Amino acid sequence: MALKISDKTYKYCTAPRSVSSEVAKDPTKSPGHFQEKLYGGNHPAITGLPPINERKPASKEDLVRARECGNWGNAEPSELFLQCFHDALCSLEHDPIAGMVSPSLMGSSGVIPLSIIAPLPDIVRHMSNLIVRAEREVFLATNFWIASDASMLITDALLELSRRAGARGARVVMKVMYDRGNIKQVMDNHQIMSVEQYTADAVKLPAPSAIPNIDLEVQNFHRPMLGTFHAKYMVVDRKIAIVQSNNIQDNDNLEMMTHLEGPIVDSLYDTALLSWEKEMKPPLPCLHTPALAGGRSTFDDPSFQQLFEKNDMARDSPMHSENHNTNLPMHAPGDPHYDSDIASEIRRLQSNLTPKAGETQMQPITRHLNLAIKQLQTQGNAPECDASQQMTPLVPHAPHTAFPIALVNRAPYGAPNNLAVTVPQNCAWLSAIRHAKESVFIQTPNLNASVLIPALLDACRRGVEVVYYVCLGYNDSGELLPGQGGTNEMVAAGLHKSLSGPEDAEAKKLLNIHYYVAKDMTEPIHNKFHKRSCHIKLLVVDGHIGIQGNGNMDTQSWCHSMEVNIMIDSPRVCGDWLGGIRRNQNTAVYGLGSLKDGVWRNPTTGVEAAGSIGKDPGRFSWAKGIVGAVQRVRGVYGVLN
Repeated sequence: MALKISDKTYKYCTAPRSVSSEVAKDPTKSPGHFQEKLYGGNHPAITGLPPINERKPASKEDLVRARECGNWGNAEPSELFLQCFHDALCSLEHDPIAGMVSPSLMGSSGVIPLSIIAPLPDIVRHMSNLIVRAEREVFLATNFWIASDASMLITDALLELSRRAGARGARVVMKVMYDRGNIKQVMDNHQIMSVEQYTADAVKLPAPSAIPNIDLEVQNFHRPMLGTFHAKYMVVDRKIAIVQSNNIQDNDNLEMMTHLEGPIVDSLYDTALLSWEKEMKPPLPCLHTPALAGGRSTFDDPSFQQLFEKNDMARDSPMHSENHNTNLPMHAPGDPHYDSDIASEIRRLQSNLTPKAGETQMQPITRHLNLAIKQLQTQGNAPECDASQQMTPLVPHAPHTAFPIALVNRAPYGAPNNLAVTVPQNCAWLSAIRHAKESVFIQTPNLNASVLIPALLDACRRGVEVVYYVCLGYNDSGELLPGQGGTNEMVAAGLHKSLSGPEDAEAKKLLNIHYYVAKDMTEPIHNKFHKRSCHIKLLVVDGHIGIQGNGNMDTQSWCHSMEVNIMIDSPRVCGDWLGGIRRNQNTAVYGLGSLKDGVWRNPTTGVEAAGSIGKDPGRFSWAKGIVGAVQRVRGVYGVLN
């Protein structure tokens, strides 16, 4: 890996060209054609990352060069943000497209009017509302698409979008990408699906006859063997983009999504074209209409502004709870209730979390979490919470000016080894942790990437507080495979053991490992029971650098899968994120692992959670790993990430 931004990378970043700008000039040629023409195609770098003690901070001159490589508008990146951006750019030396975005669009700016920290259906509800409001085009990318209640929310929206487009005499172009392994991908990673394939029972997208005013094209992408298309994002009319953690399927996960506007949407648009790679038939109609500079369309909406008029929207305050006295019908699969704006979406959802007559505060929360999987009627046991900690799944952000945002993605790598780690995603993560001065917060289903472990230990030894949340038992069997890094409890115990010497006594106090506890619970529930799990992927450093998206802190995401992540520089939004993380789960209150070995045990009985295999899975754990790997390939419920 290069330790400075080379002249070649600098030239790519400051050039006026990108894959999307070239496709706009000639849509009859594929994005892959222009990727090859501009950057020489995709050539994964396997140079590795230098050890922690060999990495030097970028000089002032290096940071100036990094700043010149982004299009920040009126936003001014902080020194920490530029350190992270510099290190991410250095990973492009051997593969300019390693970040799955044209280098000239990697650094940008924008605003985030809304984040969602919620059960999976709540995010898909927002997606469906954005789809029905589309005017010209929608690009939707997900790792796994399974015919389900979640997918029905999307297909219902397509039916409504077609109806609305027909009523105004218009047509809408829609592209859908997913990863459903196909033997043909050995020869061609990008498979365009036939109508018969995408309307089959496993997918159930609507046939053309059902959506006569939508031109739908569907692609199945996978890079064998291990190059999973793990990206999850959507771009609507090249005005709005969302980046989320969830697939389109039913499960018990708490997930996270951000709604973006402004120039950063053009960057995600470019990623969409690079992901698709093939010529689009028909082309996207917004190729010639870049995102609006400033991205203030939601902030200009009076209904959104009114959300902030009756209280000051302090980070820990429940959102305008006085507006939720009337229970509105839930926007549900097969029974849609679309809203015209974000404010209306918030009121509808929050009204369903308001106790009915005779109910406790927690009963509607349990009911809402159980709706994610209808057959489960799990009973919550959490006590009533303080009013300031009321569950607020949709988190609006007070109007703000555009701030720096960079895409820190990674391209897929299929070879069965863990060598392709020199990518913007990994370098940004490591740089943020390496340069942290006060705090590191992580939430991820699994944390076991071998490159990450020494960075966390080093941070603790520098006096930085490290807090991370993981999900108990998430895909334990798959994580036991050789080379995958082990289960969360194994890693936690290993971290504590590494800090067991007398010289690390103070450092060990700074390591706090938590296991996800749902808002209505008082202890973690093992993922094998499919009752309360968490799938959020978030890193916040020093309270103002946030990296959110698809990438997990596990070996698969670090070494193989295609991931899409945003890196932001905003104390306000990062503060809102951490407040939402705290409010919408009980992990901080009940999830702390032992300060001796990082393993969660009941504070009264000292017993580990039901289903836990503990920090020592035994001599033949690899056999369990093989079973897990087979289940993952087959798409068995609960092991997809």
